[in-house]
Amino acid sequence: MRNQQTTQNADVSKIDYGIILSVFLLAIISVLTIYSTTVLQTDGGIGTTIMQLVWYGIGIIAAAIVMHFDSEQLWKVAPIAYGAGVLLLFLVLIFYDRNTYALQGAKSWFRFGGVTFQPSEVVKVALIIMLSRVITEHNMQIDDRTEKTDMNLILKIAMWSAPPLLLVILQNDLGTTLVFLAIIIGMTFLSGVSWKILLPVFGTIGALGTLLIYLVVYNRDVLLNFGFQNYQFARIDSWLDPFGDSTGDAYQLAQSMKAIGSGKLFGKGLGVSEVYVPVRVSDMIFSTIGENFGFIGGCFLIFIYFLLIYQMIRICFDTKNEFYAYMATGVIMMILFHVLENIGMTIGLLPITGIPLPFISQGGSALLGNMLGIGLVMSMRYHYRSYMFSDEDEHFGI
Repeated sequence: MRNQQTTQNADVSKIDYGIILSVFLLAIISVLTIYSTTVLQTDGGIGTTIMQLVWYGIGIIAAAIVMHFDSEQLWKVAPIAYGAGVLLLFLVLIFYDRNTYALQGAKSWFRFGGVTFQPSEVVKVALIIMLSRVITEHNMQIDDRTEKTDMNLILKIAMWSAPPLLLVILQNDLGTTLVFLAIIIGMTFLSGVSWKILLPVFGTIGALGTLLIYLVVYNRDVLLNFGFQNYQFARIDSWLDPFGDSTGDAYQLAQSMKAIGSGKLFGKGLGVSEVYVPVRVSDMIFSTIGENFGFIGGCFLIFIYFLLIYQMIRICFDTKNEFYAYMATGVIMMILFHVLENIGMTIGLLPITGIPLPFISQGGSALLGNMLGIGLVMSMRYHYRSYMFSDEDEHFGI
């Protein structure tokens, strides 16, 4: 009996309560903000708030299950998760929800009765696990790194990243495509590839991005010939001049900036809304936080994100596990890019791409994907003591 109690206490001590606290605070903010947006501001039903709580419950269960997978089990499951993810991305191109496609123009959603599901949100985690295995396996086989071996690693990363990335592009989902790219780039940076290779590669990408913006502003005919659409140009126009056409394509961004600005320092209070913002419960939910809780409330939310990411980075240094470090990098890049892009687009610093705010925006698919990522990171701490002195796990960077 005493041994059983000791084991249970040991298991509890391996849980990272700092991460749990951060996610718990984000959950409270999410539920309060969704309740404010859907019930107090628009006199809508409480169904959206209840569904967010249900998805949080599902996400917690999923995170707890993933947390119990150690590095060796995650290593073995990586190809299975990756293959299942690619299959889901392929199937959604065939069986996508027609109603959502008509509204958003993206073939990204399954529909099961009254519930929709976006598979790309959970495939992000599958890609992170698979790339972590690919990078770790490559580094295990290399004694002396050269430019040739680094180029081989980049080719491996590109090869495994291409199928899910191309399938997401075919779904016409720009926001998710950018998140996938952020994950891939972040993990490539940490993989140990020489700067002699990284600088020219990412310098070229940066130059192409600059050229793209230049062509959007000064010579769109060239891009139209390459298949770009006018609605994509409208997003750039609204970003560069949000109040130039505040009743047209820039309406959403202009209203978001007005709402956030009207909150001033301390906000107007929970449920008080004087500025209408489209899609406020999901992509533009930060406008509700800015209007209800002001600059102080927005800064508090960003501070919680900072704490969450800091704790993820700290776990990497504590556990010293290469395989886990790459997974944590992918999860950090996934969450960080979502935060920067979502908040940036609501205040006019970045173009609107339809990316939700992690753990806050309404939506079960994105929340489930983020909670799976949290489960991966918590697995590092949970299994650390059990394998830190084991010779069998040398292959995983110990």
